[in-house]
Amino acid sequence: MSIPLLDYKPSSQNQRVSGYEVPGEDTPRVYRTEDCLDQNDVLELIWAAYRQVLSEHEILKSNRQTSLESQLKNRAITVRDFVRGVAKSDAFYRLVVEPNSNYRVVELCLKRLLGRSPYNKEEEIAWSIKIATLGWGGFVDALLDSAEYQENFGDNTVPYQRRRYKGRPFNLVTPRYGDYWRDKLEDERYKWGDVNNFLEMARKISPRAVTDNVTVDTSKIKIPDMTREKSEGVPVSINSFASFPLR
Repeated sequence: MSIPLLDYKPSSQNQRVSGYEVPGEDTPRVYRTEDCLDQNDVLELIWAAYRQVLSEHEILKSNRQTSLESQLKNRAITVRDFVRGVAKSDAFYRLVVEPNSNYRVVELCLKRLLGRSPYNKEEEIAWSIKIATLGWGGFVDALLDSAEYQENFGDNTVPYQRRRYKGRPFNLVTPRYGDYWRDKLEDERYKWGDVNNFLEMARKISPRAVTDNVTVDTSKIKIPDMTREKSEGVPVSINSFASFPLR
């Protein structure tokens, strides 16, 4: 039996309040299949979906989902299906899910898939229970099939950060893993960073003292003749006048 989503109180974030800002460079660009007139527009939409789901830190050629791209270009799947496939891909799981706790995964997915930050800790706990009970794929389906996603993005719109009027985008300021995973990587990379480990490593080093005396017999060293005379004994004449071809 699946546990229902726990109740939490939504806070008054920017996307829940009607705004009257004048559109500018901070206004996110909306990518929809209705606005795609040719294949170049479809490619821009695909890369916008990559930037939103995989974030700016993780856009690599090896992380592309070419099969999903081909289906979207042929209109065999919707944008929501493409976003679902990228979120369920091995690349996303390896880069985002594995190095983070369930709470942080909820934070990242709400920002990337629903376009907003978590309301509070209660919402993070509620969605983390969904990850534990439904698995990763079930959690992604729950987000993309939710009424909030359908009302704001539907089937043909790439998710975006809703009503961002100040600050930088989520995908530029939110790293893909937190301090815990960073410290773990640093500990594995620099195991001698601890003072005790460094002292233990230093004690294992036993430099060998050089006690052998080296003597050099200089009597057998021949110094070459460095005089500017020929080997036959004829002195070399030097012309002190120089002729210049350009007069």
